[in-house]
Amino acid sequence: MNAIRLLIEGRVQGVGFRAFVAREAKARGLEGFVRNRADGSVEAVLAGPDRDVAAVEAACRRGPSLSRVDRVLREEIAEEDWKGFSVAPEA
Repeated sequence: MNAIRLLIEGRVQGVGFRAFVAREAKARGLEGFVRNRADGSVEAVLAGPDRDVAAVEAACRRGPSLSRVDRVLREEIAEEDWKGFSVAPEA
């Protein structure tokens, strides 16, 4: 099992990025959340089997068609007891 936090910068708000990440994560049975941040970035916390986390991380680095991903900051974090995957309120 693996848990990571991604901060995704670029044109990532107002382009369906959160819904894109949520679909990718739910399709792989990951836990965690995705949310917009006040600074214009998107934060995603992904937890689950290594290969599934890696697949969603790769999807975040591409983003949906209307987005432009300029930079992704990755941090390994301690696993928490998330229940499923959600779109969280802005931070």
